[in-house]
Amino acid sequence: MISNLASISKDAQIGQNVRIDPFAVIHEDVIIGNGCHIHSNAVIYPGTRIGEDCDVFPGASVGVIPQDLKFSNEYTTVEIGNHTKIRECVTIHRGTNDKLKTSIGDNCLLMTYVHVAHDCQIGNNVILASYTGLSGHVIIDDWAILEGKAAAQQFVHIGKHAFIGGASLIRKDVPPYVKAAREPLAFAGVNSVGLRRRGFTEEQVREIEDIYRVLYVQNSNISKGMKALETASSSALLTEITQFIQNSENGVIRGMI
Repeated sequence: MISNLASISKDAQIGQNVRIDPFAVIHEDVIIGNGCHIHSNAVIYPGTRIGEDCDVFPGASVGVIPQDLKFSNEYTTVEIGNHTKIRECVTIHRGTNDKLKTSIGDNCLLMTYVHVAHDCQIGNNVILASYTGLSGHVIIDDWAILEGKAAAQQFVHIGKHAFIGGASLIRKDVPPYVKAAREPLAFAGVNSVGLRRRGFTEEQVREIEDIYRVLYVQNSNISKGMKALETASSSALLTEITQFIQNSENGVIRGMI
């Protein structure tokens, strides 16, 4: 299962039933979990921890030192969960003193040429389509999907179950459960199809739609929408959405004009 043409440091920890193809390079201080497949010409750098049953495809570079000019060779890591696929030519950089790690959760798919910069925190079941680029310190919550060539600037936060259209420039936080598109990036509705596919009930979907109707349709700005929601019946979904907006340090995307 491990090719004698691969370059593997004696200080790397390789789990059981791992396949490592010819010309893959595994540096020291690397942990690769059971059942992984490291394809030819992939390079796994020091400080990388990969969970179980992951695929790292040809040309991918995982655990490279960050491109942050403030980086001073502090000890940091890349941590990847289980069942995650890292496709061809993906680049994932180590953390810096900010969070000390870059993390990617379980069951994620990073398609070709995706870039994940230092200190990004990506949840579970996230899909980043080809050529998506994340600057440093980006947070993406569970089940979010970014279509191809999306680009996120530093420190933005993308909420769970959000769907962001292709070639979008993400400069503001994107609340959970929404679709976002256009330039500048704006609210384009609720991700109703995705929510139903993931088992949300019709009642839950309608409640989410009602909340965002108040925020983005019935009011001229988010502040007025948040004020209007103060009289709404309390629920877990309402609390989650309003807390996301209240905690946003960048401000959230606007409604469509």
